[in-house]
Amino acid sequence: MTQRDLRVLPKAHLHLHFSGSMRHLTLVELADKHGVRLPDALRTEWPPDLSAADERGWFRFQRLYDIARSVLRTEDDVRRLVREAAEDDRADGSRWLEIQVDPSGYAGRFHGITEFTDLVLDAARDAAASTGIAVQVIIAANRTRHPLDARILARLAAQYVGRGVVGFGLSNDERRGTTSEFAPAFRIARNAGLLAAPHGGELCGPATVRTCLDELGAGRIGHGVRSVEDPELLKRVVDAQVALEVCPASNVSLGVYRHPEDVPLRRLYEAGARIALGADDPLLFGSRLAEQYETARTVHSFTDEELADLARSSILAATAPPDVQKSLIADIDNWLKTPATVSSY
Repeated sequence: MTQRDLRVLPKAHLHLHFSGSMRHLTLVELADKHGVRLPDALRTEWPPDLSAADERGWFRFQRLYDIARSVLRTEDDVRRLVREAAEDDRADGSRWLEIQVDPSGYAGRFHGITEFTDLVLDAARDAAASTGIAVQVIIAANRTRHPLDARILARLAAQYVGRGVVGFGLSNDERRGTTSEFAPAFRIARNAGLLAAPHGGELCGPATVRTCLDELGAGRIGHGVRSVEDPELLKRVVDAQVALEVCPASNVSLGVYRHPEDVPLRRLYEAGARIALGADDPLLFGSRLAEQYETARTVHSFTDEELADLARSSILAATAPPDVQKSLIADIDNWLKTPATVSSY
């Protein structure tokens, strides 16, 4: 069977978490270097068997993520992570990467949230120069922490508008915290010109998506897949062209859906939703960006024309300037014009 190579399909990657972007080999090497003991799930039995269907499952997922984060001990470690994330994205056809980070989780080891943010942005600039892809940053607050902490992060993010920070997010378990209480933080971010990109509609149902729209002013939703459960809400999302950052592999790994074919990617696409496929946490879910497109092709029967549509949607959902978007969309059109060959995927 002949197919176009998905790894050279130009695309944007808008849902990638910082420590979760780490290569497995890098995790093992840094753990050995710094004397961090890795559980079998992160060393010999990788990728781990995960589920977040209940609180215990989420706790295990979060514990593994925290262990992975703990191997980042030096400036060089951080620079390596960002450089390798950009290299991996480039190999998967990404031309524009927005990586999400909560500086609070690293502040203790890197002399504060401002110093750590400066380091990440400097590493992002270096990675962009060495790989040729744009690397931007979304500062994300944590739902499990006090909303006042989120305001601090929003003010921090506002200081870096035009200097590499393009958005403000909200992550962690939707079942904890009250989403509407983070509205003041998002107001600070939006007033500074940042994109509001909170997680919603993954572990909880469509109500969380509605709250993200109504209370947080979301311009993009992390996941958002469960908006399909409410036709009226889905129509609203489609009409407003609020992009959904759909991460098929993580939806299955965390138990949001039992099987890959259960992820409502086709339903969202046919409803007219603007979709940006993302890898979420490749370190924990075992697959990167191009594999999400391969899932769309093999599991959901997307044609090359439809896969190109997904790539265009990711570009249009990105914070890239209009001229950059126009150039990348032209490259997608050129991909479609190339003859189909035996896929090298």
